[in-house]
Amino acid sequence: MNVLIIGTVWPEPASSGAGLRMMELMRLFLQQQWQVTFACTAADSEFMADLDTLGVQRQTIDLNDSSFDQFVADLAPDLVLFDRFPMEEQFGWRVEKVCPHALRLLETIDLHCLRHARHTVFKRQHQVVQAVTKSDLYSEVAIREVAAILRCDLSIMVSDYEIELLQSAFSVDASLLQLCPFMFAEHQIRDDSPGFEQRQHFVSIGNFRHAPNWDAVLWLKQEIWPRIRARLPAAELHIYGAYTPPKAAALHNPKEGFLIKGRAADVNQAMLSARVCLAPLRFGAGIKTKLADAMLNGTPSVTTGVGAEGMSAGLPWSGLIADSADSFTEQAVNLYQDKQQWQQCQQHGFDIVRNVFNEKANGEALMQRIRQIRENLAGHRQNNFTGSMLRHHHHRSTEFMSRWIEAKNRPV
Repeated sequence: MNVLIIGTVWPEPASSGAGLRMMELMRLFLQQQWQVTFACTAADSEFMADLDTLGVQRQTIDLNDSSFDQFVADLAPDLVLFDRFPMEEQFGWRVEKVCPHALRLLETIDLHCLRHARHTVFKRQHQVVQAVTKSDLYSEVAIREVAAILRCDLSIMVSDYEIELLQSAFSVDASLLQLCPFMFAEHQIRDDSPGFEQRQHFVSIGNFRHAPNWDAVLWLKQEIWPRIRARLPAAELHIYGAYTPPKAAALHNPKEGFLIKGRAADVNQAMLSARVCLAPLRFGAGIKTKLADAMLNGTPSVTTGVGAEGMSAGLPWSGLIADSADSFTEQAVNLYQDKQQWQQCQQHGFDIVRNVFNEKANGEALMQRIRQIRENLAGHRQNNFTGSMLRHHHHRSTEFMSRWIEAKNRPV
């Protein structure tokens, strides 16, 4: 198989869950002895992964430029993976026109329309978002994202909650969706991690460019951490995150034990040294890399219902869940002090990783689904009339707009 991935940005696995996820998929494809090319419109970044060493070909591409048509024609991919729906909007029509028989996949990372809806509700309520209405959910983001899902042959979803939402709220057929949470190998699970007595302090981690993470830091600073610190005056909170802005650095206060550490040199080491991970997420979507990292490293967590959503498949959570500042404080203090409860939550985390984030099971399921669709691609697309209709109308309008932009930008 010849695979083309069209990326939003060059993958940064140490900066975000999206980067980690894309590396997982590329490694999975390479394990099948497939040829992988990663194409991207973004400029190189300091922390981007070394794709050359991985064995992935790199290609810089331009928006609204017919040079992409020649590139994809020469590459002749059997499978094209769009990294989030804007890439499908930009390049889907070109891929279909040049390589109509290529299988088209969409990697959602998380359901953007759900995150957008929850953010909208949060701005009104300023508390953990428990539910969203159809009026909040049915936004322009939803229209664009669901349309892209319907236009593709298969969308890869990380959360079972989001699959259920797409089916119930948007009537997306199950044949177009594949659940594939994180894929972790057995050797990544730190059964030998430091014990309760060998750990100290709290840790919180998340890319500062991601709105739910920045809000979590503010909630910690303004309400949660002062309450915890009053109960545990010797404890510290170590906050890590890529792309730390000045407004975050300004929150650093050693006297309060509120320490902004910036980018973590080693996420695993940061987790291994902490006794409890705090993730007070009041809105968001998908599954949370910070909580998966905590489980891998045997670090119990306290998070919200939004944070734990879609991550445990009904298994006991690897920590405690609370949706108010007072409750969050109580749970954090209890987990920090109760060795027996801490050890039990640690084991729950290992169980979740082995059962929900199993590299072998999740990878095999995705590969089987891809092969099944490829074997009957024409029939699969025939059963998705709505997708065909959307491709017809969207591709025509997008094509003419793109060609107009290209002509307008052409030197006179």
